[in-house]
Amino acid sequence: MPDVLNTWLMLLQDSSLGEGVRNGQFLYPVLESIHILGIALLVGPAFTFDLRLLGAGQRVISVTTAARFLLPLSHAGLGIVAITGIALLSAQATVVAAADAAPWKLGLIVVAGINVLVFHKGIYRTVADWDVHAAPPLAAKVSAWVSVLVWTGVVVAGRFLAY
Repeated sequence: MPDVLNTWLMLLQDSSLGEGVRNGQFLYPVLESIHILGIALLVGPAFTFDLRLLGAGQRVISVTTAARFLLPLSHAGLGIVAITGIALLSAQATVVAAADAAPWKLGLIVVAGINVLVFHKGIYRTVADWDVHAAPPLAAKVSAWVSVLVWTGVVVAGRFLAY
C-alpha cells in the first residue's frame, strides 16, 4: 500500500470517528445496518431504472418518468452509503484496505461513477428520441448492463470486506 494512502488511512483510523465507531457498544452494528439499508436504496431503484432501459415496462412508463422517480432515491442511497461506509472504514481502515476485496470494491465504484457520467452526459441527452415509443438504443442498454454487473460486484466485494 502506498505511503500516502497508508497515512490517510491511519489518520482516519486514529480519528475520533474511528475511535468512536470502534469503542461504541452498538455503533458499528447500527452503522452497518444503515449501510445495508442505504445499499438497498441505492441499488434497488438503480436496477429498476436499468431494467426499464433493457425494455421492462416499456409500454407502461417512460424512461424520463422512471428517471424522475427512481434516480433521486438512488442518489439518497448513495449519500447514506458513502457516509456510513466512511464511518465503518474508520474503525479498521488499514485492515480493511489491506483486504483482497478492497481494490475490487473501490475500482468497481469508480467504474460505476464513470458509467453514470457517460450515460447522463452522453446517450441520455437524446432520450427525447426514445423516451416512450422507441426501444432505448444499444448504448443505453450496454450502460444498463454495466450498471447491473458493476453494482452487483460492489455488493459482493463489500460482503468479502465484512468477514
